[in-house]
Amino acid sequence: MSEMTTQILEESLGKIVLVRLKGGKSLRGRLKGFDQHLNLVLEETEDTTDPENVKKLGVIIVRGDNVIIISPPPR
Repeated sequence: MSEMTTQILEESLGKIVLVRLKGGKSLRGRLKGFDQHLNLVLEETEDTTDPENVKKLGVIIVRGDNVIIISPPPR
């Protein structure tokens, strides 16, 4: 993981991020933690894949190799 990626994720800790996963699933949650493999801990997580039917998931761990995109909050 690059230094810039680490810096952006550290700045995003405690903030809402959007995460796109393999298979087309989309999540929105507060970034609680991450590691060098891009495994993520999200809290207050919602499955936003279907905007008409948003599902609350609570605290989850996302395995890094499933992550396609992480969108940090606006600066």
